[in-house]
Amino acid sequence: MPAFSDYILYFDESGSPELTHVDPDYPLFVLAAVLVSKEDYLSRIVPAVQRLKFDFVGHDQIILHEIDIRKQDGDFLFLRRDQAVRLEFLSRVGLLVEEAPVEAIVAVIRKDSLKRQYVRPYDPYNIALQFCLEMAAQRLYWLGQEGREVAAVFERRGSREDAALELAFRRIVDGKTGLKIGAKNVAKVDALKRFLWTPRFVSKKSNSSGLQLADLLARRVGLSILRPDQPNRAFDTIRPKIAEGMLKCFP
Repeated sequence: MPAFSDYILYFDESGSPELTHVDPDYPLFVLAAVLVSKEDYLSRIVPAVQRLKFDFVGHDQIILHEIDIRKQDGDFLFLRRDQAVRLEFLSRVGLLVEEAPVEAIVAVIRKDSLKRQYVRPYDPYNIALQFCLEMAAQRLYWLGQEGREVAAVFERRGSREDAALELAFRRIVDGKTGLKIGAKNVAKVDALKRFLWTPRFVSKKSNSSGLQLADLLARRVGLSILRPDQPNRAFDTIRPKIAEGMLKCFP
């Protein structure tokens, strides 16, 4: 048996990484990585997510997807029927995220600025992924996980997109991207090579609690960057989960 890490990573995004058409209302791509101990995941996070679903819909076969909740669409049409239920549900979702024993690493790409600054910009997803993996490797090293196999879980986006992402992932952990992020790039590459990385691509239908948490985090961070002067209670509740240096805006 390989020596598995005591921790696992879940990734999800807010916004599109495409640079061809940039949405002027949300010109961001945000990639959030949730780092959590497997013990906490089993004993606290999964039960809390399941309890929320059972309490409000009577089963656990819904996906906590930020955009569906925000638009009150699909499985969340019930939020339109009763304001009191809607407010209670949103409060419980906020509490779920706030109390989740996780650490977050987040990269925010200002796509409009990226296009203006570079003639041939790097792919936003690859920039964000490299930052998140480099910072996760440093954290895992300090958590005593050196030499262990670390699973990184992503939601499937399509066979071609997943193949491209896996290739980018492999190049990043092997230190072969040529992309320099931060002044201590060499140290970050060395940290990446201290682990055996295993990317996993799963369907949204897998109903992963970790992926749902990452999804709920990503847009909260994006809005805090996009509208820094606007009060953002949702971001305030997750700010303690993002340690110094674990949030970066590019370029």
